[in-house]
Amino acid sequence: MPQIDLHIPVARPPWTTLGRKLESMCRKALYDFQLLEGATKIAIALSGGKDSLSLLFLLKAILGNGFPKLDLTAIHVTGEFSCGAGVSASFLKGICQELDIPLITCESKQKRETLECYSCSRERRKLIFDAAKAVGANTVAFGHHRDDSIQTLLMNLLHKAEFAANLPKVPMHDFGITIIRPLIYIPEMDLSSFAKMYGFARIMCQCPVGQESLRKSTKLLIEKMEEVYPNAKENLAQASFRYGSDKATRK
Repeated sequence: MPQIDLHIPVARPPWTTLGRKLESMCRKALYDFQLLEGATKIAIALSGGKDSLSLLFLLKAILGNGFPKLDLTAIHVTGEFSCGAGVSASFLKGICQELDIPLITCESKQKRETLECYSCSRERRKLIFDAAKAVGANTVAFGHHRDDSIQTLLMNLLHKAEFAANLPKVPMHDFGITIIRPLIYIPEMDLSSFAKMYGFARIMCQCPVGQESLRKSTKLLIEKMEEVYPNAKENLAQASFRYGSDKATRK
């Protein structure tokens, strides 16, 4: 069992068996989808939740070890209401200082009376993209995992008859930024276990709207599907890579 700093939870090699598994899956995604090709510097969208923190720790360990040693910058969006873990900037600053990664904090203007997922997501992305470009990063890494991608697949299929999951790599031409998703092969359950092992699993989403979102409902739907089809998640994930749309999201 790794030693855990209760004040500044940091995960880094030497890994446990689970850590080696996650690093291997992250490396596979970087290789299979050429996620770092064309990257000059990488910005990580750091909400402070288990997914984005896991991504931070894994990329820090991987870059310069079999992949180019690209500079990393973490970007955190805060505000009165903002999707994410709701952690303090000082908490994330301590982690980034421990890893020697610069942290940029941006402020969302979302208010409770107008808060809804679509406009919040667009604002957050623009803040992140602008901050990334300001420090010379042309690639932004998001912590979307396999289960996020499966949920997106079902939402697109049932809502607009489009068979499209999260793409591992998306050129956002209108912004001059490329999105990458290095955790695309990793199940959420493994990230949860990883976070518990290193002491950052206590962080939960604080968004009052997100608790009743369509994505939340879709997650519950998939859990019900698994009662009938135990391999539903794995099969949906494989189908998304094999048959999914290659349409890139634009502004």
